[in-house]
Amino acid sequence: MLNKNPFLYAFLSILIIFFDFIFKNILDFDSRLVDSLSYQLTEEQIFDFLNLRKQIGWLSLVIIPLMLLLKVSLISAVINIVFVFLDKDIKYKKILNIVLKAEFIFLLAILIKTVWFYVFNQDYDLNDLQYFYPLSVLNIVGYNNIQVWFIYPLQILNLFELSYWFILAYMLGKELEVNTNKSFAIVASSYGVGLVIWVGIVMFFTLNMS
Repeated sequence: MLNKNPFLYAFLSILIIFFDFIFKNILDFDSRLVDSLSYQLTEEQIFDFLNLRKQIGWLSLVIIPLMLLLKVSLISAVINIVFVFLDKDIKYKKILNIVLKAEFIFLLAILIKTVWFYVFNQDYDLNDLQYFYPLSVLNIVGYNNIQVWFIYPLQILNLFELSYWFILAYMLGKELEVNTNKSFAIVASSYGVGLVIWVGIVMFFTLNMS
């Protein structure tokens, strides 16, 4: 599936792993986690949990690339299905390449989040780290006074996600030689519909577990 895009996929995976490592270490994620767990677990239980976390820490090297593969594959497949219905001649590998390139925009969000807490807001807890998303609607309304199942969709409503849509639309439009408005409509009817369904699923499970 990725035989034509191995370097791009590997490079993006390595960058995400690197940014995640920097984020967790520079912001002392473990100490914030301990502070949060101290209200629920004993000292011994926290020690055992952190020890287990260190032992299986290598799993992130596998999980992150797999999650990226799943995400870009599904998005590319959904866009490809719409192209089939529209009788557009574009190969799946080209769509996959475009989706991979668009994914780089989200690295900027991780970088801004790291800088925000390291420089501008040093008084934070685990919830702040988990719920903060740069330039999102959630940052405007705050997470303290809303239902927990509204948090994820409000995180998704951010300028990076919007930029992702426009990057997809621009590159797909360039490939198809159509204007941006038409290609944006294609993105909305494929990726946009899929995103709405995904957000609905997350909200449903969050509501049932809360």
